[in-house]
Amino acid sequence: MSTFSSKSTLEPGFEPDMQKCKLESDSESDSEFALEPFHKFFLDWLLVQERDLQELKTMVKTHSESEDSESTQRLKELVDRVMSHYEEFYQARAKSIKENVLLVLTPDWLSKLEDAFLWIGGWRPTTAVHLLYSKAGLQLEARLMEVLNGVNPDDLGNLSVSQLVRVNQVQMQTIAEERKLTEELASHQETLADDSMVELSEKYADLLSEAVDTESDSVQQRVHTTLVPKEHGLEDILRKSDDLRLRTLKNVVDILSPIQALHFLIADTQLHLRVHEWGVNNLRNEICNLTIQSQKLNQEQMSRLGGEPKYKNKYNGTQVVLSISSPFGIIKKGVGKNAEPKEKKKKEDMGIILP
Repeated sequence: MSTFSSKSTLEPGFEPDMQKCKLESDSESDSEFALEPFHKFFLDWLLVQERDLQELKTMVKTHSESEDSESTQRLKELVDRVMSHYEEFYQARAKSIKENVLLVLTPDWLSKLEDAFLWIGGWRPTTAVHLLYSKAGLQLEARLMEVLNGVNPDDLGNLSVSQLVRVNQVQMQTIAEERKLTEELASHQETLADDSMVELSEKYADLLSEAVDTESDSVQQRVHTTLVPKEHGLEDILRKSDDLRLRTLKNVVDILSPIQALHFLIADTQLHLRVHEWGVNNLRNEICNLTIQSQKLNQEQMSRLGGEPKYKNKYNGTQVVLSISSPFGIIKKGVGKNAEPKEKKKKEDMGIILP
């Protein structure tokens, strides 16, 4: 993984250099973009969230010790600053969507765990409401005795009736918009089999075989012209989905008091960071398991041939080279003490040469 400074580039006023998202070279395929800027941007966003999380936790502790008007004002300022970071994130995503909607819709920088819970390229908007309910329930349960004794907790466990009514309204509205976008995406996906696509797929091979060198570009241009409306449709749906995500987050925060908003943003940030961390850890475990399985398989094969494993190391394992797709790109993992065999060993009794 690339190393990054502790200071994030996602500061107020930051605008990503989208020129870096251009093609790496003219010799590469027109669909291949430089992935590093997108990956770096996401890692910068994780740094921002880590920093915000620490500030939020510190502010909650400070407020519990001093609940004057000045402290409340600092709470509001911190909430506004954290929310501005979300706005900057989605502004930058909007630019990235225009550059390469397919990459943002199926991001390489997320783990398989995160991929499994994606809704149109990101988190499902109603998740924000479910998160609020879950955190409120946990905080109320933790301080139930205080509530029964007439003490009102200064957190999400003390949501008022009017607040709960407003949260329910946000949830119902968000569910309706989610369904509309889901149906819109389903309808757009069906255009993959419309007349233009089917006709082009049938004639594509013939067009290429009949075209001379000077005409091959025109064939590719026809493919591009046919696919452009498909990508533009995805751009529109993804932008509206991101808008719903941000609006839902803002609507929930607006319902809460400043201190309640801090508790909610802490829960939201922690959940995002921990799910990403767990997903990456799962990937590492998969790599480890694949390595062990490859070692055992190699040993079993050599044992049946009456020989020794190809490459020995101090763990009596074998040298295995894995090429694995991950959030960090393609990992080529060499496992074992020696990267190359020292010499070819002849097994004359079996009439074979081991590599």
